[in-house]
Amino acid sequence: MEEQRKVALVTAAAGAGIGLAIARQLAEDGFDVVVTDAHEKRCHDVAKKLTEKHDRPFLAIPLDVTDFDAVTKAMKQVVAHYKRIDVLVNNAGWNKIEPVSEMSQETWQRCLDVDLNGTFNCMRQALPHMIQQGSGSIVNISSIAAWETSTEHGAAYSAAKAGILALSRVAAAENGKYGIRVNAVAPGLIYNEFLRRIYPDEFFKGYAEQRSLVGRVGEPQDIANIVSFLASEKAGYITGEVYTVGGGVSPHS
Repeated sequence: MEEQRKVALVTAAAGAGIGLAIARQLAEDGFDVVVTDAHEKRCHDVAKKLTEKHDRPFLAIPLDVTDFDAVTKAMKQVVAHYKRIDVLVNNAGWNKIEPVSEMSQETWQRCLDVDLNGTFNCMRQALPHMIQQGSGSIVNISSIAAWETSTEHGAAYSAAKAGILALSRVAAAENGKYGIRVNAVAPGLIYNEFLRRIYPDEFFKGYAEQRSLVGRVGEPQDIANIVSFLASEKAGYITGEVYTVGGGVSPHS
């Protein structure tokens, strides 16, 4: 009898950046990946492409991580379908940069709702299932914005990403006894098509030449690689940690 594949749920997995790279990598690693995203069509399109490439079905669940009831329903659907959930990658994020003195309450709330509350919502619903099965790995995507003294990221985003680090550490402390590991990844500048529409090419060139210690900006695959490791048994003695992936820009210890 073929051994059951492990199951990984990735939020915001159908965009053009980090989430998609993670979903593709975990599929390559042999996971049954559940593709979730607020964009319904892209969500189903990505799952279809993974199904065609790997010749096995992949589940797509359109999901707004800020909706606690929707997250509850999605997690129940995953467990009903696969009878397990082994890996949760909280990648969903949102940002709008406004100075604190001018920031709207809507901007502040939306950023915390997607970035921090969304991470909590998914963890809250995945953890009881992981506790019951006695194993699991959660990887939360934070940012170097969590500790940088900078106006580049905006206060709401920085606060939310710092909150993710604290949430990850406490959850790691609470759940290690159940065989569950919780870690965070803090990307630096990661190139994607969305950012390219916001910043000119000169911005990326200057970042690579003047700030990155390795002479380039990050790629989504750089984050997918560390998530792949943290999701695997190779990282079995690692929990409560934050891994900076930023080309040496603003390292964290």
